[in-house]
Amino acid sequence: MATERRKGERVTFERGIPAHMMGIDGTWRRECTMEDISETGAKLTVEGSVEGLHLKEFFLLLSSTGLAYRRCELSWVNGDQIGVNFLKQGDKRKKTARRAQAAEA
Repeated sequence: MATERRKGERVTFERGIPAHMMGIDGTWRRECTMEDISETGAKLTVEGSVEGLHLKEFFLLLSSTGLAYRRCELSWVNGDQIGVNFLKQGDKRKKTARRAQAAEA
């Protein structure tokens, strides 16, 4: 049985919410369905293969115009489903700073 690792409360959608994933640099885009969401992440069912895509960091587009989006990083993969963590505005800078401090030590 899988253990729940999310910090926040999860909302599960009965039919899923259509969305798109897009590379940070805009070089790739995939249709997906958001199966559930929490404050810290989401579970997506991806249409098509994710093999070869740069999933370390990407955008989850929640509107057709791209005005509603979240910056994400891959957490896990299970077949055509993936788990993503949402990145907050300063997360990338904090991680870089921590790596630099660790390298100095």
